[in-house]
Amino acid sequence: MRRRLFLSFASLATVAAGGIAFQQSAAQGTVNAISAADKAQGAKANPQLLQEFGGAMKGPQATYVEQVGKTIAVQSGLSNARGDFTVALLNSPVNNAFAIPGGYIYVTRQLVGLMNNEAELAGVLGHEVGHVAARHAAKRESAATRNAILGVLGTVLSGAIFGNTALGQVGQQIFSTGSQLLTLKYSRGQETEADNLGVLYLRRAGYDPRAMSSVLQSLAAQTALDSQISGSGDRMPEWASTHPDPASRVRAALAQAGQARGLTNRDVFLSRIDGLTYGDDPAQGVVEGRNFVHPGFRMAFSAPPGFYLVNGTKSVAISGQSAKGELATAPYNGDLGAYVRTAFSALTEGQATVQDVRSTTVNGIPAAYATRRMTSGGNPVDVTVFAYAWGPQQAFHFATITQAGTQVGTDSQSRPAFDAMFGSMRRISAEEAAAIRPRKIAIATVTARDTVRSLAARMAYTDRPLDRFLVLNGLSANARLVPGQKVKLIVH
Repeated sequence: MRRRLFLSFASLATVAAGGIAFQQSAAQGTVNAISAADKAQGAKANPQLLQEFGGAMKGPQATYVEQVGKTIAVQSGLSNARGDFTVALLNSPVNNAFAIPGGYIYVTRQLVGLMNNEAELAGVLGHEVGHVAARHAAKRESAATRNAILGVLGTVLSGAIFGNTALGQVGQQIFSTGSQLLTLKYSRGQETEADNLGVLYLRRAGYDPRAMSSVLQSLAAQTALDSQISGSGDRMPEWASTHPDPASRVRAALAQAGQARGLTNRDVFLSRIDGLTYGDDPAQGVVEGRNFVHPGFRMAFSAPPGFYLVNGTKSVAISGQSAKGELATAPYNGDLGAYVRTAFSALTEGQATVQDVRSTTVNGIPAAYATRRMTSGGNPVDVTVFAYAWGPQQAFHFATITQAGTQVGTDSQSRPAFDAMFGSMRRISAEEAAAIRPRKIAIATVTARDTVRSLAARMAYTDRPLDRFLVLNGLSANARLVPGQKVKLIVH
């Protein structure tokens, strides 16, 4: 979790709606050069996107993803030159992929880790290129295009509390994190078209076109598992949020593939992703259940029971049925009261201010907070900023929105629903910080003695290791392993 970044609505809307320089449909296979205008727009947005989504990874794993991405991209009809495409492996712990005009294609390491062969990687990247080739961004309603950079998680989670009001839009912004996709939801028809184009590109490149179906199946399984682990039925992983209902598309993608077969390059793929970081990068903080720990800032806090955390590269989202929040940071000059007022004004886009900022101490940390009751969709809500002075020039704050009446005690201004979370913020020792280790993918070769359960026991998780192992490897509960078969494990 680092300082968050909001991209320019105008610049991203321009990029999202930019024209594609080809004369016939992508499905017809016409190849052209990407226009200079598209290249310029994409080049302008690319640095901001990389910063927002964790940065581009370097090294052999990133080079491998780049090679596969360019191979599939030239099948799209956007350009016949591999050099016209820029493919980035993002250092993000969520399942994300997207593409923008100008030849820019992105996929997170987490989504790559969910895949089980090279054809699946090519299929996901082809699907995203298909959205650009079919100009889906430009075909959306103007309102969706205007808000293209709003975080999808915010849209999904805030919708239950906030209507289509100014404060509702604020709620979408404060709950968007660095883990969210560039665009809002695609329509079902656009998803089907992108799936079909992805299958087409796989076939053209010589890959097994069934890979589009299998990666969608893995995504559906991961979506279900994430929801079960979090204990929240409203949790929807990011790629699933913007690419709705993967489960319903599995059969359609399989039917589209037909009887065609091709390369999967499974063992090559697994060997290339061996050692890839999985889950949270400790440099961005680590989520363990309801707990967040950041070894760099020597920080820890706990979400209330019934809430779950989503760690982004810029902030941490806290979500539950009745309230939402985010931990973020902003410039700090040593005046914590001014910090709270500035954060509150930014949160409400200048529509509301607070004067009564209260000071307190939390576990020895100087803190200040302010709450204001506002109206959203005709319903009262309480908006709170609770800040902590972490150093002479460093402060952090929770920004939360709760439905009025969900507070604890009689003083709603001082004891909001997140009171326990506000009080849980603490500094951790150097020893605690040093004990936090990253997880990574390790490729194991099955022996005659191995079983699904024995291998799952080697996973670096105490909760649901068997289910995590099965989903990670695209296996069913009754799967039988074969000696010599390669599988993925998550280890420290």
